[in-house]
Amino acid sequence: MNRFARITMAGISLIWIATAQAQQHDMTFFVTSAGKGNGADLGGIEGADAHCNALAKAVGSKHTDWKAYLSTWLPGGDTGVSARERIGKGPWYNAKGAMIAKNLEDLHSEHANINKQTALTEKGEAVPGRGDQVNMHDILTGSDPQGRFSTAGGDTTCGNWTKSGEGSAIVGHHDRQGLKDSWHMKSWNSSHGSRGCSQDQLKASGGAGLLYCFVPN
Repeated sequence: MNRFARITMAGISLIWIATAQAQQHDMTFFVTSAGKGNGADLGGIEGADAHCNALAKAVGSKHTDWKAYLSTWLPGGDTGVSARERIGKGPWYNAKGAMIAKNLEDLHSEHANINKQTALTEKGEAVPGRGDQVNMHDILTGSDPQGRFSTAGGDTTCGNWTKSGEGSAIVGHHDRQGLKDSWHMKSWNSSHGSRGCSQDQLKASGGAGLLYCFVPN
């Protein structure tokens, strides 16, 4: 075997090893392939969790404790529930075995590996984003960039995920693309408020009522 052949074989072996190692990681993160169909009315945060679990079960996930990456708020300025407190400490991997983030700090930093290529559905498929025929990059979160419930004022969770009419919810951009050249507009978890809470209003601003789902490791 000549030197070129040995180098080629070594390269193939390294690729095979890297692929095999990636496939060893169970999926612990995905973007829902579909919303619940009633806008931001998810049946509350419990209904959102149930939706994550149902989709994961349909593709054979062994995990049964999926949590939707959603924050809630309580009226009167009382403390709400923060999305980051619901999902464990990490690490998290997508359906192809790629690491999304190694821990909470990594996830809520510019180093989070969430983009159009890695923010895959439970089926391992890409979600349409900005520039595609149909844009679905608005993912419901109700959160600030650090994954905490918003203190911006007003309702930012469509009535704690029970409204499908008037109101608004904070969304992130899974493809990290936005109209403005700013980190905020390109944030995966906190880009802007939705135009409303209905399915049609979510679609109008580039969404479909999709969610991020995590296994709390």
